Amino acid sequence: CPNRTFVAEFILLGFSLGPRTTPLLFSAFLMIYLLIILGNSSIALLIFLDSCLHTPMYFFIGVLSVLDLGYTTTTVPQMLAHLAIEKKTISFVGCVAQMYIFLVLGVTESWLFAIMSIDRFVAICHPLRYKVIMSPWLCGAMVTFCALCGVTSALVYTIFAMRLPYCGPNKINHFFCEVPAVLKLACADTSVNDRVDFILGFSVILIPLSLILVVYVNIFIVILKIRSAQGRLKAFSTCASHITVVTMFCVPAMVMYMKPGTKASPEQDKKLALFYNIISAFLNPIIYSLRNKDVKRAFFKVVGWRRAPE
Repeated sequence: CPNRTFVAEFILLGFSLGPRTTPLLFSAFLMIYLLIILGNSSIALLIFLDSCLHTPMYFFIGVLSVLDLGYTTTTVPQMLAHLAIEKKTISFVGCVAQMYIFLVLGVTESWLFAIMSIDRFVAICHPLRYKVIMSPWLCGAMVTFCALCGVTSALVYTIFAMRLPYCGPNKINHFFCEVPAVLKLACADTSVNDRVDFILGFSVILIPLSLILVVYVNIFIVILKIRSAQGRLKAFSTCASHITVVTMFCVPAMVMYMKPGTKASPEQDKKLALFYNIISAFLNPIIYSLRNKDVKRAFFKVVGWRRAPE
């Protein structure tokens, strides 16, 4: 940057759409976002209000719902605004803030999935000691650990991204300020950032995924020893829900953050981001909670119906 003039704002290019497609996409994303708010806030509220749901498993599901609400609210309202109006700018400070908050919540959620797998392991492999082992203190400490991982990892990601000079083009080929997309605009060598991103990606995605894999190998060994077919099916059902949401969130995030910046495709990155940012938050309440009998019973109890359908 010979003249040392730095950008004051970025332009988010968003999606390459025609004039007819944009209103349809706006309507679809608005509907999905409203359903995300309704689904996740309902789950969190039910878990808070119903004492029958004051168990470690539902505590973690409640935290997941709050994270999903924050995660999508960081990006989707701005994306909707940019679909509705021609001005698609975001200030430099706003971009940094969005990047940091998004990473904090994302990394926290990644580690939370690992903690939830441990909770399932204790519930299935040590059912009689479950409440003693998974004490409120331990659950709170586990969530605090996830949050600290999110705050520190996001800080490192953001500092390394924003220490670079941004003095040339200011058009981000994405619908929000995500690290890989922003780094492409830096007028300096980003090879160090690629290495940092890979190392951090290993610590915040691959380590939790590896932990989940080890835990589930042990869980499946125990499940296969269960004599009752109904007991095996119930245990598998609980595990299947968790494995599904982990796959939807962690696999696209791993592809996004652990590949070199030179191999990144803007259109592919947008699709991956949609999946772990919006689609997973939309499907989590359905997969994890809304099909659960305990949650249905709590819902009918809160709204005043005495008998909840089985």
